[in-house]
Amino acid sequence: MKITAANAEALQEQDCPEGAANDSPDSPCYGKAAGRPRAADKEARRQALLHTAATLFLEKGYSKVSLEMIAREAHVAVRTIYVKFGGKSGLLNAVITNGREHFFAGMDNMETDTRPLQDILSDFSLRFLELISMPAFCSLHRMVVAEARTTPELAETFFKAGPQRTREELGRFFARPDIRAQLRSDLPVDTLPIFLINCIMGDIITRLLFPTEQTRSSEELRAQAKEGLDLFLRGVLR
Repeated sequence: MKITAANAEALQEQDCPEGAANDSPDSPCYGKAAGRPRAADKEARRQALLHTAATLFLEKGYSKVSLEMIAREAHVAVRTIYVKFGGKSGLLNAVITNGREHFFAGMDNMETDTRPLQDILSDFSLRFLELISMPAFCSLHRMVVAEARTTPELAETFFKAGPQRTREELGRFFARPDIRAQLRSDLPVDTLPIFLINCIMGDIITRLLFPTEQTRSSEELRAQAKEGLDLFLRGVLR
């Protein structure tokens, strides 16, 4: 039977009929109390699965991790992963998206934020720098670069869930009439996100080629974000 989102609930009920419990780590009922789980319990199990997948991807490499391995470590059925995420690439997409959303959770929607342009971009710039400076992101980026040629789906999934989504969100922000009116009319809107990100990042990607145990302080990241944003604004404001 083809597994789709439409029949996900039915499959989960087959895997875990109400009132069932199973001590097998490969069962989706493993460690589950009798009865239908609460929304909070479902979300907790989802987060646990994403955490397990992320840990295995970063420790062993994307191509060396199988769904069976993830299912065994997370105490779920392989079919459950297919139902919820559609496979390994879908699971990686969820891992990246989940981490990104968690990191930017405290930031207002850029499409509706009424603060001055510079304040909005200042907030974004610092958060973005903090995100890409995290050890987990650095490890993820190195993994993608190392395996992109042999595992194209890895590079494509990473780009769509991370860089592409960031560019699209920034693009919608720069396209706002009130924001566009403050920018040089000769600059295409679709180039502004790339210009901003490059100004903020500086040589961080180059530094990823030389792993180090040292982490940059909050003061250093704040200074880089301010400097990069200032360079960007000097080039795009009317």
